[in-house]
Amino acid sequence: MEGGSGGQKVVATNRKARHEYEILETWEAGLVLTGPEVKSLREGKVSFSDAFARVDEGEVWLHSLHIAPYDPANRWNADPERSRKLLLHSHEIRKLIGKVEEKGLSLIPLDIHFRGGYAKVKLALGRGRKLHDKREKLKRRTQEREAERAIRGQ
Repeated sequence: MEGGSGGQKVVATNRKARHEYEILETWEAGLVLTGPEVKSLREGKVSFSDAFARVDEGEVWLHSLHIAPYDPANRWNADPERSRKLLLHSHEIRKLIGKVEEKGLSLIPLDIHFRGGYAKVKLALGRGRKLHDKREKLKRRTQEREAERAIRGQ
């Protein structure tokens, strides 16, 4: 990580998110963590399987994000699957509440990174894709790749 320059270091990316959801809008939110969780994050010991965010009573919470226990901290480790509070401005939360109430829209974490020493989550508002949409997207990507190869081969 760059010193005090405020650079961004991506720790983990939710690779399934862009395949499973059509991303409509993104936000960057702070993440409330304990000390051992931060150390474990810096080592990249995080899993996004089934992670999602939800607005509860005017606060945004990240659920089912697995941050592995940090071994040297043994007894100070928190539950790896606990819900973690996300820090957003109140106007952003109000906007999220309105959007999430629309049918079929979900809050999905896209990645976790450090910016200026603080853990941040890139949060996205997404609409779930149907199976035929996923197949169509893969087919289109394959065709683009083949066209690109044909152009380069000439």
